[in-house]
Amino acid sequence: MTQTLAQLCRAAAALAAAALLALPAAAQERTPMDPRLHTPGKLTVGTGDPVYPPWMLHNDPARGEGFENGLVYALAAEMGFAPEDVVWVGQTFDQAIAPGAKPYDFAIQQISVTEPRKQIVTFSQVYFQPDKAVVALPGSPVEGATSFAELRAARWGAVIGTTDLAYLENILGIQNAAVYDDQVGVFQAMAARQIDATVVALPTALYVTAVQVPEAKIVALLPPDADDRGHGLLFQFGNPLVAWVDEALSAVIARGTVEELKAKYLVADPDLPIIRQ
Repeated sequence: MTQTLAQLCRAAAALAAAALLALPAAAQERTPMDPRLHTPGKLTVGTGDPVYPPWMLHNDPARGEGFENGLVYALAAEMGFAPEDVVWVGQTFDQAIAPGAKPYDFAIQQISVTEPRKQIVTFSQVYFQPDKAVVALPGSPVEGATSFAELRAARWGAVIGTTDLAYLENILGIQNAAVYDDQVGVFQAMAARQIDATVVALPTALYVTAVQVPEAKIVALLPPDADDRGHGLLFQFGNPLVAWVDEALSAVIARGTVEELKAKYLVADPDLPIIRQ
């Protein structure tokens, strides 16, 4: 049955009306009032609870002091948000990397980009690749170690679900590492001498040895893990904001902001030994 002229006109009018209704929302995309944001007008960011130096100082992301929150505020400014329009949401690491809906636009929590994680969440480009560091107590079996075989003689601990634990198991060949829910548990176990050593990103190691377990020290650096591409911002799988955030992140990186933040917060001893095999 062919459509009448009146029917065609009504269909065309309906399409035009729908297009007009869509215009305001489309016009606001890539602005602070983007309707795709978790809360339009705000940039909502997930992170740890608590947070630790040098990633974030004073256990207060909103102060903007630290490598990760400094990066977020630079990114927010690039996207057009005022500092007071950045909203922080605390979470555990397991909650961050789990599949499903997220109560924020993206998370920043020293989250490494890996292929398995990319199957359930979406990442930005990598903005930082930290070295892995061995943190150990004096007199532990890893002190003075020069090979993976010597490292395997120690009692290790790491946070569940992290690339640190995967590194111990898959790269160093540690099969009996103690597993903890968060880094606080790892550091408390080390202070209580329940474990000899842990492996963490070098910036975290600097804080651990300066503040949390001052009797411990960084004894060596380790080679990179090919399956760990570095830290990226984490989004709910398929989040349409990724392209906008990535564009802003590229601008922030090109401006030298990440290098400035690294120089300010992530300084390490360049003469640390490296154990390669």
